[in-house]
Amino acid sequence: QLQLVESGGGLVQAGDSLRLSCVASGRTFERFGMGWFRQEPGKERKFVAAIKWDGSSAYYANSVRGRFTISRDNTKSTLYLQMSSLKPEDTAIYFCAAENSYWADTAPTGRDEYDYWGRGTQVTVSS
Repeated sequence: QLQLVESGGGLVQAGDSLRLSCVASGRTFERFGMGWFRQEPGKERKFVAAIKWDGSSAYYANSVRGRFTISRDNTKSTLYLQMSSLKPEDTAIYFCAAENSYWADTAPTGRDEYDYWGRGTQVTVSS
């Protein structure tokens, strides 16, 4: 089993930046493609960003492209999400997730494409 633990969430103002982290343990981190999802109360969990197992390519949802950056450090078994120019509509619980498809050109964006999930970290952006 791969365990994932997110951290870095908090309460910020619109326009601020925040960096989320997700530490993996239990299995070899670099074997997994990673993703970030977010979920607002009462709504579906939605794709935010994905990164290849080796960090060579990333893909973003339209709503965050240009503002968020996903990255990973395989030596630290850690995934990151750097968020800038935050908006109130970015308020959600953010989850990291892992999959092992070794995707080439098309990033997995569906919830059911990911095998392991963290418990999430709350991000609240005030206006």
